[in-house]
Amino acid sequence: MRRAAAIAAATVTAVGLVAAATPASAASGSTTDVRLISFNDLHGNLEPPAGSSGRVDLPDGSTVDAGGAQYLATHLDKLRGEVKNSVVLSTGDSIGASPVNSALFHDEPTMEYLRQIGVRASVVGNHEFDEGYKELQRMQFGGCHPDDGCEFRDKYKGASFPFLGANVTFDKGFPALLPFTVEFSGGMPIGVIGVTLQDLPSVVTPEAIEGLKFGDEVEAIDRTANLLDKLGIKSQVVLMHQGDNTEGGGPDDCQVTPGPATEIAKKASPKVDAFFTGHSHMQYNCQVADPAGNPRTVIQGASFGRLLSVIDLKIDKRTRDVVRPETKAHNQIVTRDVTPDPEAVALIEEAAEKAAPIANEQVGTIASDLVRAAAPSGESPLGSVIADAQLEATTGSGAQIAITNPGGVRTDLTFPTSPAGEGDGVVTYGEAFAVQPFANIMQTLTYTGEQLKAVLEQQWQGEETRVLQVSSTLKYSYSASAPAGSKVSGITVDGQPVDPAATYRVSVNNFLAAGGDGFTELTNGTELTGGPVDLDAFIAYLGAHPGVTAPPADRITVLP
Repeated sequence: MRRAAAIAAATVTAVGLVAAATPASAASGSTTDVRLISFNDLHGNLEPPAGSSGRVDLPDGSTVDAGGAQYLATHLDKLRGEVKNSVVLSTGDSIGASPVNSALFHDEPTMEYLRQIGVRASVVGNHEFDEGYKELQRMQFGGCHPDDGCEFRDKYKGASFPFLGANVTFDKGFPALLPFTVEFSGGMPIGVIGVTLQDLPSVVTPEAIEGLKFGDEVEAIDRTANLLDKLGIKSQVVLMHQGDNTEGGGPDDCQVTPGPATEIAKKASPKVDAFFTGHSHMQYNCQVADPAGNPRTVIQGASFGRLLSVIDLKIDKRTRDVVRPETKAHNQIVTRDVTPDPEAVALIEEAAEKAAPIANEQVGTIASDLVRAAAPSGESPLGSVIADAQLEATTGSGAQIAITNPGGVRTDLTFPTSPAGEGDGVVTYGEAFAVQPFANIMQTLTYTGEQLKAVLEQQWQGEETRVLQVSSTLKYSYSASAPAGSKVSGITVDGQPVDPAATYRVSVNNFLAAGGDGFTELTNGTELTGGPVDLDAFIAYLGAHPGVTAPPADRITVLP
């Protein structure tokens, strides 16, 4: 905290000096061009992501392969070369839920990459807290891991940029992170405010954020925007790790289903000129009217380094404020048809070489692609396989069914061989890790039939739907049009109708058992028995069932 306070004090001092030095007689109407470039939800994807995670949807419905740190760096250099005054930012979840070549080293390779490409500031996403606040501080300031030491390189330098969180405090109300930073580009100060999602506690394990609170996004933005304004910082942007969902469209379409990002952008201070958003892994480029009725950009660039979100500002040299009508924005596709950045290539090869003895080990085989994309019912082929694996791994604890969260299924398992050349259909440890990277612990608990139905009803939370992935032993029907609390019917376990008064042994990961993703009914389970790590359960299942195929999508039936 002392180091954070020092950074904040230095920032405020610098702002004051620049404010005093800016000539009051700058010609009215004279502007400076500034380009802001951000990416969101990189999740340590240094190598090009596979399957659907490595493609971008185009407006005509076709797709293009995208992503890969070596290509992102090249596109970034091109974008910076087009506008002299350019600033690179991250909208959170750069680390966490990462592939094995980053995760094995506590994401130090990804942090080194962010240093390489010149990131100037990042908001914290929920995954920055995966290993807790102390580990986030180590990511910020450097030093070796307290248990594993420095395994990637002899030293870990830390970030060359601040992690921001204006709405993140300790329990007693003191700031846990810097609320903002100020970037000077083209002689103009630009306030960069960071806010993460207020409901972050619902998407991480409780122990990861013990002692922390996450406040209202709008209140934090307004408070920080007013402070920046008093300091003379008139140009302001928000890095917000919160987003909306879309109904399709290309990178620069705005076919969003208005959600938290839109609502925050409508309500937050009109002093803010633009929003970079994240978390929902969607692509959109929208204009949302602020409380004063003036439109401002709200943009998000999918995930995994497939898009770079670009906002071009014109800043009046006299007022030092953004000329809002002149703002232009677009999402740049990180295509793979450009020359790879050699420095990034060297880093990726170093990480791959050091991770190879573990990452390239064969753990099983599949007979066809296993994708995480869901059918209309919400069933995912890969999600179903994972739920079956978790049930098989916990039958010794009396488990009758297994349930897993869709957000825990991170990428596809594809049949064609990877560039490592392991062969078609071969699943390596690294590929399995990319699917289940959280190291969640399986837990088997007892619930009544009534409680089980309540869990399934919690898949509909307001306007948001999260369809749980279930083992083959659990089947049910639902009607999305039915009233809340009465959508689910026909629940069976092993083909037998569920008795509301009877008890059932259910396996879930510790994230869900703690009420994660809003499934609070799962916290009411009893007779807890611990099990293996979810990844170990998945690997064991792959090893025990050569040539795994996608199971029939018959576990969930959709009714009118």
